[in-house]
Amino acid sequence: MTSISSASPAFTGNDPQNRLYGPLPDVQGEAGYDDDHPARVGFFTDTSVCIGCKACEVACKEWNLLPMDDSHGTRDVIGLSGMSYDNTGQLGANSWRHVAFIEQVRTVDLPMPTMGPPSHVDAPRGTGHTGAPPADALGLGADEVLSAQTSVLNAEALSEFDPQTGQSGADKQVRWLMSSDVCKHCTHAGCLDVCPTGALFRTEFGTVVVQGDICNGCGYCVPSCPYGVINQRKDDGRVFKCTLCYDRLTDGLQPACATACPTQSIQFGNLDELQARADARLATLKAQGVETARLYGRDEDDGVGGAGAFFLLLDEPEVYGLPPDPIVTTRDLPAMWRAAAKGAAMIVGVALTAVLGSRRAR
Repeated sequence: MTSISSASPAFTGNDPQNRLYGPLPDVQGEAGYDDDHPARVGFFTDTSVCIGCKACEVACKEWNLLPMDDSHGTRDVIGLSGMSYDNTGQLGANSWRHVAFIEQVRTVDLPMPTMGPPSHVDAPRGTGHTGAPPADALGLGADEVLSAQTSVLNAEALSEFDPQTGQSGADKQVRWLMSSDVCKHCTHAGCLDVCPTGALFRTEFGTVVVQGDICNGCGYCVPSCPYGVINQRKDDGRVFKCTLCYDRLTDGLQPACATACPTQSIQFGNLDELQARADARLATLKAQGVETARLYGRDEDDGVGGAGAFFLLLDEPEVYGLPPDPIVTTRDLPAMWRAAAKGAAMIVGVALTAVLGSRRAR
């Protein structure tokens, strides 16, 4: 097993491939596995096809025997959040999958209709009129009348909000953004870096797993996660999170959540293949006019070296409760250790100077 100590190149600043951040092509090899280890696997969650059924949440709880809890993480309690149709609330020690329901409402500016009867009203027989006021009665030309009628629908404003679900002729537009959130199984996992007991470890599949029987409940990993995923159970203090169904992977099975997803919003497989699939899906949506679509966690140059579970989003990450620029919390450890070493050397130097000075005075 590869270890990182204060003597490692990463702490000296002379390591061009710093182990604490940046791209890492072979996370399993870095963790000490042989070259013939399995390919790295992960999740690609396409939120554009998520229907919010929460089948993944149920499958996760059933397979992993997770206790029931409410939106505040209280066990064995059925509680309504009162804030949304989503009563799970957030990821936690007892909820390793969470489907977020995000309701967005936008008021659309509709011009007042012009004078005269509606166009669909039948004109008196024999008059030859269509029911709409003549253009010259309004002081408008034919092209201007057509432009005014088109503007009433305000189709451009609607399509700018969401090209997929634009609704013509409505004074409000509502859309639901749904996303099944999970542990990101980061390339550089802060929780893994700070665990003092080895309860957290990197599997041969490149995922990060907690061993509950080794966890001592210190809680160091909780603030080290830039996504706020890992959490402690209040009754015993141990931490829990998604294992990407490690027990199923070792038997050649897919994770329970991906198996239960009816729309293939959650896709499991070889991480390289998933990334290529995600790039193609993003290009398709962009070509269809969905300009707000973006990939989150796909970039290997981001603050965590890319995620093992990444997402296609239809809005800003903050809308989904995700940090816009996540950074592994242990990234600055080398600089911190160097600063601490300099401070300690300075203190020792001052102390020696004081001792030597007092002896000379005598």
